Amino acid sequence: MPRMLIETARLLLRNLVPEDIPDLVQMWTDVEVTRFLGGPRQAGWLEANFAEEARAADPPLYDQWPVIEKASGKLVGYCGLIDKEIEGRAEIELVYAFLPSAWGKGYASEIARALREHGVQRLRLPRLVALIEPENQASVHVAEAAGFHFERSVRRPAGLMHLYVHEPPHAAAHAGQKEQRMSVKHAHEVPASKVAAGQDTTIQVLISAQEGPNFALRR
Repeated sequence: MPRMLIETARLLLRNLVPEDIPDLVQMWTDVEVTRFLGGPRQAGWLEANFAEEARAADPPLYDQWPVIEKASGKLVGYCGLIDKEIEGRAEIELVYAFLPSAWGKGYASEIARALREHGVQRLRLPRLVALIEPENQASVHVAEAAGFHFERSVRRPAGLMHLYVHEPPHAAAHAGQKEQRMSVKHAHEVPASKVAAGQDTTIQVLISAQEGPNFALRR
């Protein structure tokens, strides 16, 4: 049963369901899609890991989840917040992905801002980061549009990365700036009937790959 996590004006972020697996396998086995992600993965391994995630009783606190276009009910992206260690420091990274057919619509910036606000307002996180390969200018644009700024370069197993950060000046003050907040609804506020599984097949990651337990890539 789909469970809603976040809603914006045009998008829904929900838990993974079995119907999403073919789309996600296509994403992680596509050479162009995985250009900045360490290359294609094995389809069988992906299917097993996504199937295990779909069977989970509750979505984990930090993970990536399917993004649904409200107007069409189709899966258009794969986004979230993940925990990661960077140069000995525990961080929470903003990551997001969208189908090429969804590019140019502002979806990446829309969900990035919503996830940023979810992290700051709901989870009370004092800091969010985004790891971006130097050549990935699209990711730089989206990160900056979401209020992130360049902090420094870091060395990862896959090579040099740029670290972008968002640190709200004060959580309480930030919470009071309602005009800057996204319209974010959580699972108990939206009926599951509003959330549909998607059928599209190709997703392009804009910022970075997940480094949680379901993915082998370490950048």
